[in-house]
Amino acid sequence: MKTITSWESIPAFENDAAESDFWLKHQLDAKLLVSSVHKPDGRESTTITLRFDPRMLAKIKRLAKSRYLNYQSMMKQWLAERIEEEQNNLPNG
Repeated sequence: MKTITSWESIPAFENDAAESDFWLKHQLDAKLLVSSVHKPDGRESTTITLRFDPRMLAKIKRLAKSRYLNYQSMMKQWLAERIEEEQNNLPNG
């Protein structure tokens, strides 16, 4: 059995029978399969729930409004800055 190590090695099939015959004689390399797994990038986000004291949230919203920002975006920016600061303070930072 021949191992396929690149996606370009897989031909365009004329029909299902040709594809079936091809896969009877070929298999995908494990590294190729692993590389095809979707890995989320920085542009994707996950929704979470945080509970805030209503007065604190009101202050955050007012601050964001005074800066012409969306309060959630401002909070994400604050968190990103703090994470970077914390990482820089780690012994191996």
